[in-house]
Amino acid sequence: MTPGNNGASTPEDDDPFGYLYADGQANGAQPPSGGYGYPNSVNRVRAVGTRSYGQQQPQAAQTAPYGQVPQQQGGYNRPNAHYAAPETLPGGAATTQHQMSGGGGGGRGGRGPNTKGLLIGAIAVVAAVVIGIGVAMLGGDKDKDDTGNEAGTAPTQSQEESKPSPSASKAGESKVDLPTIDAKALRLGGGAALAQDVKGAQSDGGIYVGNLNQVGSSVTWTVDGIPKEGAYTVFARYSTVDEDQEMTLTVNGKPFGDKLNLSNFTHTSDGDFSKGWTKTFAWPNLNEGTNTITLSCKDGDKCNVLLDKLWLKAGRVKG
Repeated sequence: MTPGNNGASTPEDDDPFGYLYADGQANGAQPPSGGYGYPNSVNRVRAVGTRSYGQQQPQAAQTAPYGQVPQQQGGYNRPNAHYAAPETLPGGAATTQHQMSGGGGGGRGGRGPNTKGLLIGAIAVVAAVVIGIGVAMLGGDKDKDDTGNEAGTAPTQSQEESKPSPSASKAGESKVDLPTIDAKALRLGGGAALAQDVKGAQSDGGIYVGNLNQVGSSVTWTVDGIPKEGAYTVFARYSTVDEDQEMTLTVNGKPFGDKLNLSNFTHTSDGDFSKGWTKTFAWPNLNEGTNTITLSCKDGDKCNVLLDKLWLKAGRVKG
């Protein structure tokens, strides 16, 4: 077969799409009927190049027949004919662009969260916690009384009036050994006399002062070597039975308080003085150097006691 249209077959027979070309149309090519098997298709013959894009077509033409190019949704840089912004429709809400408050640094159009304020708040919380812990630690254990006295021993009325504090007692303590005196070294007055019949005296040889249960009886201790003026504690070891006793204490010629408490702290009730040994104390102020301490039985006193020894401690203590 030679070139041309003189062959056994015509273009419309050779090419089912011949109707799309100018030479095919010239030779009588026709589009197939029925949409080439596409149901409900519509044949709309249109010459090549006559189709316009970007225009809205009827609903029925949205399904392109066989052989036709489907309608494009919009060309390059052209608006889509099938899309409409909500604000362009009837009743559509107008859009509003919200601008962030506050000037943005560096051309960023806004400023981030206030991290400086958050940091200050966090520091304040930590500071509050630290202060609370400090207060709790400062409110811990308090000073306690330095109690070393025997069970049942109580200060005299003069001591109670002084109301010493434990801190004051500790502050006034001295490392210097203070004097101690046994019964036999005391200066006796009135009917007072030394004896050693009752067991339990701690003085050298078990000697104690007896016969104090008479008005005018007394013992006097002249104390030398007081390192400085201040508060001291004078202790007395004694024995008594049955009723509580009390005698007059004089320091440097002046009565100290009302009476020196000589109670029956051992609760001995059978008259056995060997079971009644105990101690008491008072808190006088002494001068630096030499001082005089006297224990005497005066009118109205109860003096049925045996006196073993006297000693001193610096500060106001109980044992």
